[in-house]
Amino acid sequence: MVGLGKIAHDQHLPTIAASPAFELVAAASPLGSVPGVPNFPGIEPLLGSGIGIDAVILCQPPQFRFQAAALALRAGKHVLLEKPPGASTLEVEQLLRLATESGMTLFAAWHSRQAPAVESARTWLKGRNIRSVRIEWREDVRHWHPGQSWIWEPGGLGVFDPGINALSILTHLLSEPLRVLDGTLEVPSNRSTPIAAELHLRSLSDVPVHVVFDWRQTGPQIWSISLDTDGGQLRLLEGGALLQVDERLSIAGTPSEYPCLYERFCVLIQAGKSDVDLAPLRLVADAFMRCRPRAVDPFD
Repeated sequence: MVGLGKIAHDQHLPTIAASPAFELVAAASPLGSVPGVPNFPGIEPLLGSGIGIDAVILCQPPQFRFQAAALALRAGKHVLLEKPPGASTLEVEQLLRLATESGMTLFAAWHSRQAPAVESARTWLKGRNIRSVRIEWREDVRHWHPGQSWIWEPGGLGVFDPGINALSILTHLLSEPLRVLDGTLEVPSNRSTPIAAELHLRSLSDVPVHVVFDWRQTGPQIWSISLDTDGGQLRLLEGGALLQVDERLSIAGTPSEYPCLYERFCVLIQAGKSDVDLAPLRLVADAFMRCRPRAVDPFD
């Protein structure tokens, strides 16, 4: 495990501890440590330690992930990339090429696609024509990213760090590519990345998609995707944990996103394959290119 921030402690470490396929044998982070295993200040001393390692989980900020992933792949280690998989699409493309050349597995882990209701939504949508889509992703950055400065720096994505979860679900549900038409990025005057964004997208068959991301939510957190179709309205709520069709709640499940990710990682390693879907990250990159920035009040 490389990087011991909130997502590592909340999700990865408990999942590994419960997994029959994986065992944590070492950790690397300039801050923090994991009891019971050797700990290192970075990936280089970890890889040079002689400890038997088959795979590396990279949970550090995306700005630092390329070099760590390249070192691990060249050292003959399989690599799981926490989302977003990198600070740019080109970096991840180069890592995939390196994984192929090295015969290693590279897995870009879009955890929200493993939410309990996502596959059921995908099945329900088959044979139906989608007329419009609305995404609303509003959460409190102070709760979910306390004291994390990297998210406000270039490559940290700002509000797209959670927003890319919604985009990962949407690109999994739709059978055709999306393009960003325009939008607005609200950037605090003392930060480099947006605290809110409103996007207008279109699918290849001209389905309109309206997206609202906001990190200033102080009340109930909102993670919803609504799709109007010729067969009714489907809504994914709570980030994909709940499915609602025409106001009727059809599925309620307990999230098991990270156990599913690790099961998938194991299958990929055994098959000698990689799984790297860049569609969500490309949409974020396009949003930065196509949308208008607007300065808003400083964020402290």
